[in-house]
Amino acid sequence: MLPGKKTTVAGWGNFPMVESIEVKPASEQDIAELLTEKDIVPRGLGRSYGDQAINQGRYVATCTKFNHFLSWNEAEGILECQAGVSLEEIISVFAPKGWLPMICPGTKFVTIGGAIANDIHGKAHHIDGSFVNCVISFTILLADGRTVTASRTENSDLFWANFGGLGLLGIILTATIRLRKIETTYFKQKSVKIKNLDEMLAALEKYDHEYNYSVAWIDALAKGDNIGRGVLTLGNAASLADLPEKLKGDPLKVHPKGKLSVPFFMPNFTLNGLTVRILNKLIAFVQNSPKVFVHYEKFFFPLDAINNWNRGYGKRGFIQYQFVIPEANGKEHLTTILNMIADSGCTPFLNVFKKMGDGQGILSFPFKGYTLAIDFPVTKNLEAFTKKLDAKVLEYGGRLYLGKDAMLDESMFKAMYPQYTEWLAIKHKYDPKNVFSSNISRRLGLS
Repeated sequence: MLPGKKTTVAGWGNFPMVESIEVKPASEQDIAELLTEKDIVPRGLGRSYGDQAINQGRYVATCTKFNHFLSWNEAEGILECQAGVSLEEIISVFAPKGWLPMICPGTKFVTIGGAIANDIHGKAHHIDGSFVNCVISFTILLADGRTVTASRTENSDLFWANFGGLGLLGIILTATIRLRKIETTYFKQKSVKIKNLDEMLAALEKYDHEYNYSVAWIDALAKGDNIGRGVLTLGNAASLADLPEKLKGDPLKVHPKGKLSVPFFMPNFTLNGLTVRILNKLIAFVQNSPKVFVHYEKFFFPLDAINNWNRGYGKRGFIQYQFVIPEANGKEHLTTILNMIADSGCTPFLNVFKKMGDGQGILSFPFKGYTLAIDFPVTKNLEAFTKKLDAKVLEYGGRLYLGKDAMLDESMFKAMYPQYTEWLAIKHKYDPKNVFSSNISRRLGLS
């Protein structure tokens, strides 16, 4: 049996923190040996915010050593790689060749296995959909020791259940994915300052037909006539002909390796109502940039410029609360939710708002509607408030993103995702003894 080490493990939000037995397999034989134990969850780079890749008192298999490229078909842009390969590694190698991942979330430090487990999405969901749309197939080690291939035509139930399946069906070993051909690593960007929610929804409706990428920052503390004010950022991939002469010298520039870092956990009092208001003004100024051509690093991954930025919330940690609700009655419902947040006293920070396209999959999060992702530092009143938010999101026909959730309870989850029964049937088919489990699987009844 591969030796394990008891260690404190948390998601990116540093909440909750638990003691798990971490193992770091370096071969498929190492992984196979883990199957003699019960209660294992695979883990990548730990960028899920909550308790998706932690396992209190049980095993966590950190699979980042499985990070090799296996084959590359340049004619079709098809990459086969191990599931521990990160988007950052793909970008570093393939961007200079004129290729980028098709789906980019808010960080490039995500493994392919993690991208599948959470069915990640990005600024172009209304055009490109979620990560499943770039995956051709994957191989997965099942609880009974078999390694099988899953695709839309082979073991299709296993294929679809893994997207949003939180790593609870097996350990993904390899994946075959499509990359996107590019002429440059720049984006032609437009920023629109928005006065209120009416303007925001109208702007999204107008510009989503003109731009492949769109995302908005909203001042979550604004009220009254200003509710929903913020900055909408739009963009399209820049062609070589689009670029100004000063950028044409290195049109496929990649991100720098060196960056700033938050060296320690900030004091808990750092984020309060006053500092958040000041930071909101700063964010609004930065987001409303007159710059037209923006490198992918700033366009997709602005927070990646700062190592360990999650420490800025202090040792108490934080959650990222992301929900999606239907477009019908969107203004009315969003107004109610934004007023709840502004009045909660729970200090909202770093929020992202956009429209989503059609959904797919079983436990995959997105569907056509409006989504808001918002960070809340953990306080004694936060869980009681999120329960109220959960109820309101459910009332409006919405649901939470399981890949970021840390507080949802089982009954609310099952009401938001009534298709959970279909997923559980697949779970019981491929993992009847519940070898693969995690904190979130026990919290939500996914076993």
